[in-house]
Amino acid sequence: MANSLFRDCLPSLLPMGWLAFLVFATANVSGEHMSPAVTFAAVITKKITGTRGSMFVAAQLVGAVIGALLLLATIPDAADTNLGAHALGTDVSITMGLIIEIVVTFILVFVIFATAVDPGGIAPLAPLAIGLAVLVDHLVAIPITGASMNPARSFGPALVSGEWANHWIYWLGPMLGGVIAGVM
Repeated sequence: MANSLFRDCLPSLLPMGWLAFLVFATANVSGEHMSPAVTFAAVITKKITGTRGSMFVAAQLVGAVIGALLLLATIPDAADTNLGAHALGTDVSITMGLIIEIVVTFILVFVIFATAVDPGGIAPLAPLAIGLAVLVDHLVAIPITGASMNPARSFGPALVSGEWANHWIYWLGPMLGGVIAGVM
C-alpha cells in the first residue's frame, strides 16, 4: 500500500521540486513568471506593465514549445504519445474541468501573490510555498484535468503533438483563476 501511494504521488513530487528550484533560479530575472496565468494576473493588478507581460507570455509559450520539441527529440517513444498534452479525465465534464482549473490555479496564484508578490510576504520561502501549492494542486487535479494551471505548459505539448481537445479550458480556467487570486 505504501509503495503504491508513493509511486502514485511521485509524478506530483517531481514538478513540485523542479518548480521550487526554477522559482529560486528565476526570481531575480523575471520575478518568477513561468505561467501566462500568473503574468496576466500581474498585469491586471498593475504589478507589471502590459508590454512586459506580453514579452513574458511570448517567452513562456516559446519555452513550452521548445520543451515539447526537446522531449520529442530525446525520447524516441514520445512520438507515439501526446507529449503530455492535457486532457480531461474519464467522465469529467467540460464544466467540471473548467471549474477545477479555475480553483487549482486560484490556489497557486494566491500563494504566489501572498508570498512572492506582496511586499509583506515571506519571499525567502516563496519557492517552497509555491512548490507545495503545486504539489497539492497536482494531487487533486491530475486525474480530473491533468492539473495544468499554466496555459503555456498546456500549449507546448498541444502544438507539437496536435492534441487540441478541450484546449480552451487550459487557457480560460487558469486565466480566470489567476485574475481572481490576484485581485483578492
